Amino acid sequence: MSSASAGGTSNADIASAVATKSVAIQLRGISKRFGAVRANQDIDLAVQRGTIHGIVGENGAGKSTLMSILYGFYQADSGDILINGEPKKIRNSKEAIACGIGMVHQHFMLVDTFTVLENIMLGAETHALIEHSAADARGALQALSDNYQLSLDIDAITGKLPVGEQQRCEILKALYRKAEILILDEPTGVLTPQEADQLFKVLDALREQGVTVILITHKLREIMDITDTVSVLRRGEMVAHLNTADTSIQELAELMVGRKLLAQDFRRQIPLPAEAENGIEVTNLSHRDAQDKLRLDNVSLHVKRGEILGVAGVAGNGQSMLLEVLSGITVPDHGSVVINGHTISHDQPINPRQLREYKVNHVPEDRLKLGLVKAFTAAESSVLGYLHQEKFSWRGLLQLNTIKSLCKKLMGNFDVRPGNPNLKSASFSGGNQQKLILARELEKNPEVLLVGQPTRGVDIGAIELIHQRIVAMRDAGCAVLLVSVELDEILALSDRIVVMYEGKVVGELTGDAADKTTLGLMMANAFENDAA
Repeated sequence: MSSASAGGTSNADIASAVATKSVAIQLRGISKRFGAVRANQDIDLAVQRGTIHGIVGENGAGKSTLMSILYGFYQADSGDILINGEPKKIRNSKEAIACGIGMVHQHFMLVDTFTVLENIMLGAETHALIEHSAADARGALQALSDNYQLSLDIDAITGKLPVGEQQRCEILKALYRKAEILILDEPTGVLTPQEADQLFKVLDALREQGVTVILITHKLREIMDITDTVSVLRRGEMVAHLNTADTSIQELAELMVGRKLLAQDFRRQIPLPAEAENGIEVTNLSHRDAQDKLRLDNVSLHVKRGEILGVAGVAGNGQSMLLEVLSGITVPDHGSVVINGHTISHDQPINPRQLREYKVNHVPEDRLKLGLVKAFTAAESSVLGYLHQEKFSWRGLLQLNTIKSLCKKLMGNFDVRPGNPNLKSASFSGGNQQKLILARELEKNPEVLLVGQPTRGVDIGAIELIHQRIVAMRDAGCAVLLVSVELDEILALSDRIVVMYEGKVVGELTGDAADKTTLGLMMANAFENDAA
């Protein structure tokens, strides 16, 4: 370990656990560099068998790299991996699976058109004939479902299942491959609170059956609720191993960022004037996608200038399509939008470039698809959507010095690491890519801000900064529409909240009147208003 553990599990504790052969995973002196970037430096880690171990750290701290080494995606420059006390060389995911390691990725690796059974069997068939493999799998999956409380219709089409059940499919897939060690990467990012509670029951059952779970998450409440032990990474080094019962959210947060974090109160200090104008007004908006599925169903809402409207809902219930229409990416079938005084409708479309000129800025939900180009440098990604402006492009030639200078400034303002405009966008962690996109859009001082999942994959220190910037824009009179699956974020920032379910707005609450339970029930369309 590169520094002393903060009052929790020490090197001596690790040595004692190893001596009693109760350790499922031991990493010794793991180091990994990518060019000049030091991702991991002399990492020591021991995870006891049959426990849930959390790994936390800022974006770019090295969590994903470390787990990618354990799962065979990367090879360490130096160091050793021991599984159940035996040294292992893990050169790819197939070898990791052979060592009893399974991984459930944040973005599921499932074929939507396959049944659950077909997805679980894929690549692990036991016979040359599919029907014989299917028969074997049915029996095995029934036993696994019973043991781990993972009930699931294995004949259902995977793409039609709720997100929580798709996640169960991923867990079953790993267990079917005889995983005794399960790595979960941000597992609750797309779940309702009720689905997250169900996942934790499953993890409890796995632990009771002796499965070792490694949980990577930015949600420190989840660490406190479900883990036995937790390790903290900071800038590529291990700074603490702790027994969860002996620590707190505050201590973990401060260990992650290396400084004290102040409690934030984002509640409006001055009441919104009753005469405040609408920055966004949506009327009877409907849209079907290319597969003729109704994505928006007669949606009406408004956002006043100087207000944050939070849009809550499980991913896939129309929020993404709403952002696409409001940002000019998609032309609606029916209804209209008036955004910063300009009308959008089927017969009157406005493209994203025009909307930026109308001081409407958009932070997209999918940063890799819509926010940046991985092959571009950070400098080039920092001016995407604005390259037509004369200061960035003169007579078709990019003004590279100007662009790099701006990027350097944006990186400093939003703590993007490493602060090198010449690095490829793909070289940055997801959280630092997110901060670069936010810096690009927020620094333009828009009058209307459309922001989707602003802190997805972002650490607690960066969340603090991003929330401060969004609230500052609200206080300056910007109309902010915030889409997030993070209920803590919706509750912390929103003046009003609407909930979407299957393309419809199914409820509205003031920020002061909302709570997680009510929002979770609305998100599942299971809320009954007794006063109605």
